[in-house]
Amino acid sequence: MTLVLIGVNHKTAPIALREKIAISREDLPETTRALAATPGVTECMIVSTCNRVELIAAVEGLEIPLHGFLASYFGIDAMVLEPHLYEYRDREAVSHLFRMAASLDSMVVGEPQILGQVKEAFAVARAEGAVAGHLDHLLQSAFAAAKRARSETGIGSNSVSIASVAVEMARKIFGSLSGRTVFLVGAGKMSEIAARHLVQQGAGAILVSNRTQERARRMAEEFNGRVIPFAQLHDAASEADIVISSTGAPHPIFRPEHGRAFLHARRNRPMFFIDIAVPRDVDPEMNKLDGIFVYDIDDLQQVAAAHMEERSRQAVDAETLIAAEVERFHQRQRTVNVAPAIVALQRRAEEIRVAEIERIHARLGTLTAEQLAAVEALTRGLVNKFLHPPMQALKQAAREGDSARLEAVCEEWSVSTAACNGTEAAAPAVKGPEAEQPERGLRSVAETRR
Repeated sequence: MTLVLIGVNHKTAPIALREKIAISREDLPETTRALAATPGVTECMIVSTCNRVELIAAVEGLEIPLHGFLASYFGIDAMVLEPHLYEYRDREAVSHLFRMAASLDSMVVGEPQILGQVKEAFAVARAEGAVAGHLDHLLQSAFAAAKRARSETGIGSNSVSIASVAVEMARKIFGSLSGRTVFLVGAGKMSEIAARHLVQQGAGAILVSNRTQERARRMAEEFNGRVIPFAQLHDAASEADIVISSTGAPHPIFRPEHGRAFLHARRNRPMFFIDIAVPRDVDPEMNKLDGIFVYDIDDLQQVAAAHMEERSRQAVDAETLIAAEVERFHQRQRTVNVAPAIVALQRRAEEIRVAEIERIHARLGTLTAEQLAAVEALTRGLVNKFLHPPMQALKQAAREGDSARLEAVCEEWSVSTAACNGTEAAAPAVKGPEAEQPERGLRSVAETRR
């Protein structure tokens, strides 16, 4: 089995491409099912945020066409998509996933939203039956590593996010947000975070609109704002100096004809749109109108870069911690993978022990229950003591990733290489004289022990 992670993010692909393969929360279950149905995929999940779309899959075989899945599912020319894709396998895939969950791969290093988004993607995949033991263990380890990074380094201090960066950009544009009217279009988590920062910066009136009226009402009440019914969105937008839009709409909800109407109503006073949605809520053609200024999520990278410089030392500490967690994960995996060899060793030793007792049973005569129990306890204790060195050697070799030593231990203690590699479920047959005279197997173990 191979772990494969492929995707695009804000570093590799422009927003114009990312929005073509963005997966809404409503569509994520269906898309996950489609990926799980791909031949060769045994487990999978999909992470889709405003900055990335990534497929994480456990596959049988090396050439599973996950690239083809993205291109065909979204109807994109593979030649257009391919240059923007990155792919990681096995150890590199684990490392990337751990870093992503810890927000070390985010546009704003340290932003807290990505961990919740990965957890949500994992919950969807599990609900769809697309996750089993391997990915479950991997994701639980990634969540634990991310939690450690946030709690044990300064990466989570002075928490920032895309929404907070958007507000900072608005503040830089106006110099001060005091008295400015802000229109929040979309009442999701991003808008809530933006509203908190806006209030802290002294914004004046706050307008809130959302397709679900109740969510807009709750947010407006929390921030002393005013609800605008979504059907009246374009009628009220001209009141705002700043529009921060973050909806799940599949197409732009603000287009050039709306912009011209806004400018007319505002008597050409400038209006700023900060679009943090993917797909974009604001048609980029709006930027061509004099007096309309549009900033999308890729434009926020300049502001985010300043945060990255400020957090560089904390990020280094977090990178070190995550690298150690990745190594711990692989050590645990290697120990798990050697379990079949240990089981085979224990099973064969038990076969030899039982055979020896049966062989000498006639010479011992009739034994009481207490005497039989004593013989059982004695022989089991001896076998456990004899097995302790090879089992510890197997585990140590597995933890260190020393395949040559692992095979040497297996060969020395008559355990097949297949079992050492974790591919043999049944106990291996013992070759040579031990197969005919089981007692000699125990004797050779004892001699090696000495």
